[in-house]
Amino acid sequence: MKKQESNGPAGIRQIAQALGVSIGTVDRALHGRDGVSPKTRERVLKLAQKLNYTPNLAARNLKLNRHYRIGVFLPEQIECFFDPLRAGIQAAARDARGANLEVVFHSYIRLGEGDTAAMERHNWRAYDGIILAPGLAGKLISACQAAEMENKPVVFVATDAARVPRLGSVSVESAISGGIAAELLGRLISTRREVVVITGDLRIQDHADKLRGFAGALATLAPHLAMLPAVQSHESAREARKATLRLLEKHPDLGGIYINTANSAPVIGALADSRKPGQVQVIATDLFAAMAQWIESGQVFATLHQRPFTQGRMAFEMLRHYLLQGSAPESSVRLAPHLVLRSNLPLFLDAYNSGSSRRKSEQAI
Repeated sequence: MKKQESNGPAGIRQIAQALGVSIGTVDRALHGRDGVSPKTRERVLKLAQKLNYTPNLAARNLKLNRHYRIGVFLPEQIECFFDPLRAGIQAAARDARGANLEVVFHSYIRLGEGDTAAMERHNWRAYDGIILAPGLAGKLISACQAAEMENKPVVFVATDAARVPRLGSVSVESAISGGIAAELLGRLISTRREVVVITGDLRIQDHADKLRGFAGALATLAPHLAMLPAVQSHESAREARKATLRLLEKHPDLGGIYINTANSAPVIGALADSRKPGQVQVIATDLFAAMAQWIESGQVFATLHQRPFTQGRMAFEMLRHYLLQGSAPESSVRLAPHLVLRSNLPLFLDAYNSGSSRRKSEQAI
């Protein structure tokens, strides 16, 4: 009998005795209520997980008619990435109907610009949890520290900000994406040529990690290629176009470009205007209607799809599980990028087209 009890779920009393705290402290920590320091809450949740104790918060919340509001803060630009990410959140929220969860979407200008202002403008403290695409880590620390103290979990999506307090994050394996791009260019270009990375803002972790992965792989897998200084477009279409035109004029024998954001259109347009489509090997990022056409025409050799729909769904699920069940997630989830080529493009287009149809019917949750 004792053996069965030791193998079964531990109770609140056992956790309290093991940590030397009161039963009330453990109960507040497990059920996400105020009055517990973040450090104590973390100790309680870790021991509860170790002892296989999971409070039935979903049933408790339904019984108490607890209603949760989730605030989602995402950039307006770039739509081809962040619109399907929103759709992933919407789809997960639709599947969770009946769990007393409300999702409210807010927008700011672009990644790294306007996120904290949008949070303050829309009173982030009114939400029980937040999903956010973090930009510049330094600007977010204060708000996220306050959210942690007020027990309002924050989940980062699309990129991470490792120095900023958060419940968890969901993004693509950025350094691996950069490494794949470098290896592909190394295979495509056999002679000594110059290549360049056109990126967003290198203060954003996702962009910096992709550049780091690209540089490392290029040095080891393609030493015959010389890497030019990265070009930062700051996710501005106008800036990306001008920078690309200047780059092509200064380096007329450029061999390859890795566009490590979804902001591909101005770069491809500049190549076309310079009458160099197909002459410069291009590895791009993400998949959307125009990208499919560029791959079909040979203007882009391959794209590294970051799976934004899946990122959005997983970010919502991470937050939902924590709010309703008190289960602490892995601190970070990294998705493998999908390599899309002309040969396998139809497979991805089928999924993309069906997802687009589904998104049109999910505009309101």
